[in-house]
Amino acid sequence: MIDNHPAGRIVIGLFGEIAPKTVKNFITLATTGVEGKTYIGTRFHKVIKKYLIQAGDVEKTDGYGSISIYGKYFEDETFEVKHTVPLFVSMANIGRNTNGCQFFITTVTAPWLDGFHTSFGKVVSGEAIIYKIEQVKTDNDNNPLIPVVIYDCGILRTVEPYIISDKTYDYDMWAWIKATCVPLGFSLLILAFFHYMMKQLDV
Repeated sequence: MIDNHPAGRIVIGLFGEIAPKTVKNFITLATTGVEGKTYIGTRFHKVIKKYLIQAGDVEKTDGYGSISIYGKYFEDETFEVKHTVPLFVSMANIGRNTNGCQFFITTVTAPWLDGFHTSFGKVVSGEAIIYKIEQVKTDNDNNPLIPVVIYDCGILRTVEPYIISDKTYDYDMWAWIKATCVPLGFSLLILAFFHYMMKQLDV
């Protein structure tokens, strides 16, 4: 919700084969939670125009909290996916191997993030809502002046798997991202996450 008004649905593909550990952490936080804490009721606490929107602090809600299914932090899993186009979903951190619960969605191509943040998903629908959040007024610390909140979350099942491809760039081995099993998804009034889940994940 944006300023207590429903904002719509965003659909995000999750790269379960490329980043299974990160995706499993994300799934848990979006569903059953960690220590009773989920993404429900958390807010987008950082909005930087022409860069990113950040959310997912289930511990303190202000961007200073960290928790995961692996402990306070867990290690960087992979940097295989590059930020070659806007709308990638990546883990926020405060340095090497400090991933927790927070994530961000890029609104521009952001190659400077490559090698520093694990990208584990990409927006495939609802882009306009991302950019609507990006336009929310903020203070000097990039904190939104109105609440932007994840109201609810759950899982959606799809009949056919999806393929997410990078149609703009062709960087070496990163020309497309593909998940090969039946996808799942997270539905939120602000976010819906379609999950491409590798068979080994027990969720």
